[in-house]
Amino acid sequence: MSVHTSEEPTVKTEREGVEQREEPPADSNDSSSTAQNSDNGLSGDVELAIASDEKPDDPWKVTLGLDDDPKHMRSFRKWLIVLTISSSALCVTCASSIASFSELGMASTFHVSHEVTILSISLFVEGLGIGPLLVGPLSEVYGRNTVYRVSYLLFFAFTWPIVFAPNIAVFLVFRFLTGFCGSAFLSVAGGSVSDLFDNETVANPMAVYTMSPFIGPVLGPLISGFINQNVDWRWTYRVLICWIFVQTICLYLLVPETYEPVLTSRKARELRKSTGNPDYYAPMERSHRSLWHSIEVSCYKPFQLLMYDRMALLLDTWNSLILGILYLAFQAFPIIFEQKHGFTEEMTGLTFLGIGIGMFLAIFTQPFWNWHYKRVSKENNGRPPPETRLIMGQFGGIFAPIGLFWLAFTTYPQVHWIVPIIGSVPFGIGIYFIFTSTFTYLVTAYRPIAASAMASNSFMRSAFAAVFPLFALPMYNRLGTVGATALLAGLTALMAPLPFIFYRIGARLRAQSRFAAK
Repeated sequence: MSVHTSEEPTVKTEREGVEQREEPPADSNDSSSTAQNSDNGLSGDVELAIASDEKPDDPWKVTLGLDDDPKHMRSFRKWLIVLTISSSALCVTCASSIASFSELGMASTFHVSHEVTILSISLFVEGLGIGPLLVGPLSEVYGRNTVYRVSYLLFFAFTWPIVFAPNIAVFLVFRFLTGFCGSAFLSVAGGSVSDLFDNETVANPMAVYTMSPFIGPVLGPLISGFINQNVDWRWTYRVLICWIFVQTICLYLLVPETYEPVLTSRKARELRKSTGNPDYYAPMERSHRSLWHSIEVSCYKPFQLLMYDRMALLLDTWNSLILGILYLAFQAFPIIFEQKHGFTEEMTGLTFLGIGIGMFLAIFTQPFWNWHYKRVSKENNGRPPPETRLIMGQFGGIFAPIGLFWLAFTTYPQVHWIVPIIGSVPFGIGIYFIFTSTFTYLVTAYRPIAASAMASNSFMRSAFAAVFPLFALPMYNRLGTVGATALLAGLTALMAPLPFIFYRIGARLRAQSRFAAK
């Protein structure tokens, strides 16, 4: 038991001869510590350290030992938890785009225009952007596991009214609510991965988790295409309910609480009860923060960052443009492949595999980027500048417009259909490089308010992803597939110099920023 007492300031665990001491915080520029905070939720932004009344070497302060620290679980158990959380996040983001091929059926059933049914994607994504503002602070107080279970139960419950919606209003309201509930896995889940693995081993599991929210939107149209080609559109959401149910059971059975402050508080309560000594305490119990204050800060701090920091605003705009184009593709690909090449819904869903293949190809380069970061770290005495992270973004800034220009100028009917699909592969590579580099850079460069930096990015990305599909059809009808796609490619090309510019002047801008780490 790792409880400090006056007779035994350094406590022995049950394993004889092993001492349990509190480890120092990870260096803010470490490769894996950056990753582990990139999706750690809005929790933690309020203050990263818990303000408490504890004193150094306090004999009644409770800490975790080898027997109850999540980092000392068996490797198989930890990976099982990571895969469960990642598949849950995959299910949520897949649900965002799974509506893409059910829109025509909904329009017929509810007697509304196709443009109205596009809101089924837009409102869900908007819920994903707003949800973390509330979910993050809740996870700080009640723990990650409680948030997971409650949010997924609500995600499951609110999907039923979507299946049996009597009108479009009910359908759209509950699409927004399901997006809001599912947002926990985009704002809190990354923190669970960092709870389980130390800085030396967290990179690979974090890469697995990070991929799931971006593969999900690509998988959605593929599943939806096969369903809507053969059965009624409501089966899209019946299949989704089955998947959510399985994930809910797995979350209850396989995922324990991993948030150290909450585990320590539980341990302190058990000690007070078993020993009758009320002096045992956990640092979290001495915190002066309130839940409402945490929610208040998580709501205004991200917007304050966007208003007063040009570097964060431009990088967030770049990310938002890329994600907006990805969601716009759910409207554009049916135009390109169904109208130009005569594809069925099933075949059109498969065309999104090009983007997914690009993402998987990009993730295989992660060992190279880890090696490069370690090399730069050694050259800078263990403290490489945050701008080192933007080198990956430089490659992403080049790949994304190349893929889109390739796609744009190969959408002619006389060009074989495989050519534009191959062109979407570089775009998928660019998506991975851009998001990974920007996430890790924001967390490193804005270390004091890392969660707010990610919250501002998430909210802005979701806003773009919600709006872009709404003007896809008018834009493609007016400009044609070549002109519309080339316009999007041109916008990404205009944003491509950002990582190169910030790589050179980022240190100077950080020195002038009121938010960035100096």
